[in-house]
Amino acid sequence: MTQTLPLPVVIHEYPASAAQFAVCIAIRLAVFVQEQQVPLEDERDALDDTARHFLASGDGQPVGTARLLMQPDGTARIGRVAVLAACRGRGVGAALMRHIEDLTTAPIIVLDAQTRALPFYQGLGYEPSGEVFLEAGIPHRHMRKVRRSI
Repeated sequence: MTQTLPLPVVIHEYPASAAQFAVCIAIRLAVFVQEQQVPLEDERDALDDTARHFLASGDGQPVGTARLLMQPDGTARIGRVAVLAACRGRGVGAALMRHIEDLTTAPIIVLDAQTRALPFYQGLGYEPSGEVFLEAGIPHRHMRKVRRSI
């Protein structure tokens, strides 16, 4: 029986440079465009210019990324959460989410989750809301987490 061990993860906020931001984008392209067949024009958007971007490294290698946007109503929105296939199930996504949650003081955090990832986000305290909708041809649900103390 093979056991997958947690991967020690270090999270960095980017972009400190265009080259570092390119690493975040490369992970997103590998996961969303190559693996999930999301059209390239749907993966990148204008929100990248104003978002805070995070890169997870495991064993010194980039393995995951996510972004954080503050909405006008004070709600935090996490998006573009992507972990390379070889590193899934090793705590990378959870480490990214916890790191981002720890950085924001927003009382409510929202995200749009692919339906196959609902159990992952529910395990982190997010609750689904609304009906299933398609984004880039992939079923999603809105999710939110109301924080008890900040």
